[in-house]
Amino acid sequence: MAQSRIDPLASSAPAIVYIDFKSPYAYLAVAPTRALADELGLEIDWRPFNLDIRSYLGSARLDTGGRVVEEQRSAGQWARVRYAYHDVRRYAGPRVIRGTTKIWDSTLAGIGMMWAKQQGQILLQRYIDYVYERFWKRELDIEDLAVIEQVLIAIGADVGGFQAWARNEGRKIHDDLQRDAFEAGIFGVPTYVIAGERHFGREHLPRVRWLLGGRQGPPPDVAYEPLRATARTAGTPSSRALIVAVDFKNPYSYLALGPTRAMSRELGVPIDWRPFLVSPWQRRTLSAADDRATRHRALRSAYAEREVAIYADTLGVSLRGLYRGSNSTLAAIGLLWAKRFALEAAERFVVNVFGGYWREELDIEDPAAITSRLAEAGVPIKGFDGFLEHEGVAALERVRNELIDTGLFDVPAYQLDGEIYIGRQHLPTIRALMAAGNAARSLG
Repeated sequence: MAQSRIDPLASSAPAIVYIDFKSPYAYLAVAPTRALADELGLEIDWRPFNLDIRSYLGSARLDTGGRVVEEQRSAGQWARVRYAYHDVRRYAGPRVIRGTTKIWDSTLAGIGMMWAKQQGQILLQRYIDYVYERFWKRELDIEDLAVIEQVLIAIGADVGGFQAWARNEGRKIHDDLQRDAFEAGIFGVPTYVIAGERHFGREHLPRVRWLLGGRQGPPPDVAYEPLRATARTAGTPSSRALIVAVDFKNPYSYLALGPTRAMSRELGVPIDWRPFLVSPWQRRTLSAADDRATRHRALRSAYAEREVAIYADTLGVSLRGLYRGSNSTLAAIGLLWAKRFALEAAERFVVNVFGGYWREELDIEDPAAITSRLAEAGVPIKGFDGFLEHEGVAALERVRNELIDTGLFDVPAYQLDGEIYIGRQHLPTIRALMAAGNAARSLG
């Protein structure tokens, strides 16, 4: 089963998809990706990519009872890990997602995947399903070569010579692909490669479908598949406003503005805009001496810049000056002031400030400029100077702490009935839940 070195961004298939068996997000992407391929009658080139989780989320080891016995993680990293597990479980449906007790090395599972792939797509699909299902039930040791061989036997694969291949030629092919893929800008899973263009995350499946389907119609925005509202998840009468946390200097917050407001108008549900300051974007450059973690951050940064440019064009908005590093504290305090009067006035202020800042027409660090935007939004400005100088900073910190206590760590974020959704890709689910809530209230 000899195979030459693999080009990380090229394939005879129209789409390449990189997955890792220790990624629950990649697990959730398999079924909708297959459905898309079946819908369009296309082949997918499935490839393994072994995540180096320690390089961006630290590490931890748990005992069988779920207690942390060893860790090298910051509070922020823990918040991301906890949210990730909560997020994948709500979208998992009947699939079981049990948190892992350590960070696994999925090299052997990836090598087994490449062996199965050489025996055809049917066996490859069986292998992917078998490993994912049992690994996330904690029933499979993917670091044991004999276990991987037994998986191949269980799915009906020929295993003659597998262990020798896995230790030698297969290991080299796998490791070369890992190195080459990382150098080509693959840093996470699932990653879709269409004609050399990379898309990280299953939220890009609408665009992947658009690209593979011949670019018919307008390009779509990011979106997860919507959850079906149930009696437990449907919005309740308490859901009279949708809480949305944003930072004016954050481009993802701005990209969420239009779609979020459109949904609000469609459903007649007001938005309670809340400020949550995050770190400004930084342009990162690479050098030969950089370690894996530094290189990972640089690749993620370069990818994010391309991604927001693509979707800014899709949404018809102007995004200039990504790396200004502005301090958005004054604008955030201005939002808190506007909210004292009316949600509608606060929204006018939000729209005004976002548009002015990202067109580079507004200095959000200038108190006079923020005061002017408040007045333009119809917000009374008498007393704002005093609020800005005294109470505003404490009020902003109080709002931040309240949001952190709910599990929020990034923007844009949505809070509905106590649930946190980070990223505008959740809007289809939020829309479905709020629509169900509206229907329940109308019947009640």
